[in-house]
Amino acid sequence: MAAAYRLRQLKWRFKLRLAQWLLGDKATAPHFAWAGSGSSTQLCARIAESGHENILVVTDKPLRELGIMDRALASINLQTTNVHVFDGVEPDPTFSQAAEGTALFKAHNCSAVLAVGGGSSMDAAKIIALAAVNDDDPRGWVGLNKAPEKGVPIYAIPTTAGTGSEATMGAVITDDTDHSKQIISGLALLPRAVALDPELMLSLPPGITAATGLDALTHGIEAYIGIWERGSRSETALMAVKGVFRWLPQVMAEPHNLRAREGMALAAYYGGVAINQVNVGNVHAIAHQLGARYGIPHGVANAMVLTEVLAIYGSAAAPKLEALASAIGLPEATADSFIEAIGALRASVGLPSEHEAILRHDIPAMAEAAIVESDDYFSPRLLTVDEMSTILTSICAAH
Repeated sequence: MAAAYRLRQLKWRFKLRLAQWLLGDKATAPHFAWAGSGSSTQLCARIAESGHENILVVTDKPLRELGIMDRALASINLQTTNVHVFDGVEPDPTFSQAAEGTALFKAHNCSAVLAVGGGSSMDAAKIIALAAVNDDDPRGWVGLNKAPEKGVPIYAIPTTAGTGSEATMGAVITDDTDHSKQIISGLALLPRAVALDPELMLSLPPGITAATGLDALTHGIEAYIGIWERGSRSETALMAVKGVFRWLPQVMAEPHNLRAREGMALAAYYGGVAINQVNVGNVHAIAHQLGARYGIPHGVANAMVLTEVLAIYGSAAAPKLEALASAIGLPEATADSFIEAIGALRASVGLPSEHEAILRHDIPAMAEAAIVESDDYFSPRLLTVDEMSTILTSICAAH
């Protein structure tokens, strides 16, 4: 067991050195972002001015039925741009859903993709944008920077504040056969421009507001405490963490507060910018298993796992957690006080600390799967299978 762990550590350190050598310490390619009420109007003008005669809008049926998609596109110049809508995206989008969208893109001879929605819509749009001009099977793109270099332009209007997908060159897609979540990444997946329009988030239900908010918090924390120093990750991750602690309680108390909604949209965006540079960590490695096996929403899974992972890191993460405790103004700037603050925030927004769907007999398999995924992340330290199992057991309602 000890020998196997040491071998994992050697491979893990080699991956870090390889990433540092290949990607360096500079930030990834920037893109353009508008923020504030009406910013979707500016993005629509950008799309029209770019000369796109046919665009595919990727969204989901509820957003379309609620009229949110129409509000987002209200200013688009229909005299110069034809809008075709694919609303077949469901939570945890699959390869087959992306294939349906790609077929529609090609049928209408589109030249760009505009995602309107949460992380699912944006992730599906990214795969469609690549598949539109690459004939190989997207399943072959799974892994770090294996995606094709060529893709059509992607634009994004997020309607939730949490996923950060609008600022990343990655997409999470579900395999139709075994329901496992696969990660595809590459520069062509980074949106050309985005609009962070709080007016489109005013009707977001409290549960989704809370879950996506904790997702954004997880992004900020995992980027901040990781061991890969790159680009602006420390600064943007810190802004994400501070933003969530400042704005999420206010958004929950005042759902129609535009300033608070904008604050959360920016916090989520900063979190996306941060993980786009250094990726996520062990929290996501575990949360992805919970989503794949039980369909637990990603933000909810992150919220349950986050405190448990941070506590088990011990001294490996303590100095940076102390810095975060100080940054959010806690009286005692300790790692424990910061973890307690996360737990208090989670409870105050109505998210659980454990889940009844988790079955004890599934834990060994999920722990093993989480280990495989986690070895590709640069967290404060590697976790063991026993530690992964301990974390999963702690969030299992049927102890």
